[in-house]
Amino acid sequence: MTRHYSVQGIHCQACVDKIKDALRPYDEGVQVTLTPPAVLFSKDPPLGIDALNALLSKRGPYTLVTDQKISILEKVRTWFSIYRPLLLIVGMLALVSFKGGASHWMTHFMAGFFLVFGTFKLFDLKGFQEAYRTYDVLAARVPFYGYLYPFLELILGFLYLFEISLKVTLYATLVLMGVSSIGVIKALLHKKAIQCACLGTTLNLPMSTLTVVEDVAMAAMALWMLVH
Repeated sequence: MTRHYSVQGIHCQACVDKIKDALRPYDEGVQVTLTPPAVLFSKDPPLGIDALNALLSKRGPYTLVTDQKISILEKVRTWFSIYRPLLLIVGMLALVSFKGGASHWMTHFMAGFFLVFGTFKLFDLKGFQEAYRTYDVLAARVPFYGYLYPFLELILGFLYLFEISLKVTLYATLVLMGVSSIGVIKALLHKKAIQCACLGTTLNLPMSTLTVVEDVAMAAMALWMLVH
C-alpha cells in the first residue's frame, strides 16, 4: 500500500536529492517530487511520521505532513514565498509597460520581458545551459542551443524595444516560445522535479505551471498582435 505525504521546506532539486537519499534505505521505490512538494512511498514505511521527520531534520529543514494538516492558506503562502521574486519581476514589467500607453503595452512588455529574462540567464550561462537541457526538447538534443537561447531572447527584446521588423519578430517569438513550452509541459506531465531556468540559476525556482503560463502567454501575445 502506497503512502503519500506533502513536504514543507523543499525548494529545489538539491532538496529532493537529500530527502530521497535519507528515505531510500527504508523504501527503494520512494519517489520525491518538487511540484508538488511530496513524498510517495511504494509501501507502508517502517517508521512513523515523527521518526521520519526526525530523520529528515538531519538533512535540512524538511517536514513531512499529511495533506489534511495543510490548510489552503498555508499552501498559498508557501507558493507565494517560493515564486515571489518571479512575480515581482513580471509585475513590475507589466506596470512600467503602460508608460507608452495601453495600445503599446504588449510591445513594451515583451521588450522588457526578453531583455530582463535574457540578462538573468547570462549571470551563469553554463549553469543555465545545464538546467535548460534537462527539460527543453531542443537543448537536450543540441546542447549549444542552451548557450544560444539567452542571446535569442536579448535580440528579440531589442527588436521589440525599437520596433524593428515587428512582424518577423512576432513570428520568431511564436516559434521560440512554442518550442520552449513543449519541454516545460512534458516535464510537468512526467512530474519531474527540476529547476526552472526561466531566470537562469540566479534565482533557484522549481518548475511549475507558472513556467508554462509564461511561455504560453508570450506566444499568445505574439499571435494576438499578428492577427490584429
